[in-house]
Amino acid sequence: MKNIVFLGAPGSGKGTQSGLIIRDYGIVQISTGDILRGAVKEGSELGLLAEKYMNDGKLVPDSVIIGIMRDRLAQPDCIKGFILDGFPRTVAQAEALDQMLRSELGTELTHVISLEVPDELIFDRITERRSCPKCGHVYNLRFNPPRKADVCDDDGAELIQRSDDTRETLGNRLKTYHESTALLKVLYAKRNKLKVVDGTRMPAEIYEVIKGFLE
Repeated sequence: MKNIVFLGAPGSGKGTQSGLIIRDYGIVQISTGDILRGAVKEGSELGLLAEKYMNDGKLVPDSVIIGIMRDRLAQPDCIKGFILDGFPRTVAQAEALDQMLRSELGTELTHVISLEVPDELIFDRITERRSCPKCGHVYNLRFNPPRKADVCDDDGAELIQRSDDTRETLGNRLKTYHESTALLKVLYAKRNKLKVVDGTRMPAEIYEVIKGFLE
């Protein structure tokens, strides 16, 4: 069983590496953002509570996020293992997660992987990122450009830049990420679960390192 927490800044390559892990190990990826949006869409009690905070522009409290994650991790598709992306974000969430896994689900985290990429490279990756609003295909104007400028290769739709992919917004996101993750790294390092991976290498090379940890 592989129960993984994946740490990494926006644009660090977590999505690519998670996809490879899912392919080879048959486990599920759980994104906090996806879970919150799903709970809101379903209209569950916790989802409605989370929606109220989000509509007010406030952070969703730990108690609500932890409750939503508890419901998700109890579902049958998590039995073989999971990858957590975007959770935990704080030490309090990490402690609650460990308690929940042990006492309620009879399992524990097996790996915490931190994909490390310098901020300047993150800026290059993210601010040059464009996506297709129809199929979701993501391009990078510098590293992986479309065949025709500003047009999706797959369906011809005009590519867009996400509103939070600007340099100013990204700078704020990175600052918040580093501040919260620093404490998590200390916590998981003390528990001998943290593995730090150089995220500047080629994806295949990064995955070979990650597989070495998992196996």
